[in-house]
Amino acid sequence: METIIPQKDNSFVYSCTSKDQWGYEQFISEHILAFQLSGETHIFHQQGIFVLKKGRMLLGRRNQFAKSLKIPATDNEYKAVSIILKTEDLKKYAAINNIVCDKKYSGKNNMVLKPDRYLKSYFQSLIPYLEQPEVGNSKMVFSKITEAIELLLNVNPDFKNLLFDFTEPHKIDLEDFMQHNYHYNAPIENFAKLTGRSIAAFKRDFIKVFNLSPAKWLKEMRLKEAYRLIHQDNKRPPDIYLDLGFENLSHFYTAFKNKYGVTPTESLKIKK
Repeated sequence: METIIPQKDNSFVYSCTSKDQWGYEQFISEHILAFQLSGETHIFHQQGIFVLKKGRMLLGRRNQFAKSLKIPATDNEYKAVSIILKTEDLKKYAAINNIVCDKKYSGKNNMVLKPDRYLKSYFQSLIPYLEQPEVGNSKMVFSKITEAIELLLNVNPDFKNLLFDFTEPHKIDLEDFMQHNYHYNAPIENFAKLTGRSIAAFKRDFIKVFNLSPAKWLKEMRLKEAYRLIHQDNKRPPDIYLDLGFENLSHFYTAFKNKYGVTPTESLKIKK
């Protein structure tokens, strides 16, 4: 995979690969606007799964877990351009334009859009920033971020309540959230944030609910699910370790053997 990032603030990202590849980041901390140039992006998120096809655009909300699988076209590479709409830039834009969010956003976390001519031209205009990142400066980058915001609001004025909702996640049911999201590979801090808790409160509440530390519980849940998938659903270890939140296959094999006394492959031989 080749990634070109202009400026030190990482506002624009160009992704290109010739083989199927999982994205590394699984916690989305800022709003993202992405345009699919070729191939497809399969996105697995907290509310389901969707496919971003060539010529379509994604508007993704900040503060969510999501996994992305990049799939090249049969006769071409995978190519996509993403814009990171940072909270600091959105607050700056809101202050300059006297924008106040009418209400807390409660819609979808991810929306697939068909870009109009203006948005298509906009993404084309980012090419110099991607090809010569050292030439641009912070003012130039902010002007392009401002343009993206203007174009989005022109497409749908209701996007205001998504873009300028600066509230943080509220406190939610910890057990239910963890049972549905343990397979995301993210730091404990991200789990705490999405449940509306400080790190200290998250760890305290977690032990009360599960009688284990977050790190130990996450490993136990992932390994139990791995065992089930391998023995009941006949899944191959290389096909599931990333889905379950393990960083690499070696780490998965080591953790599995520490718990069950054998590697995933050896456990299948015992089963037979």
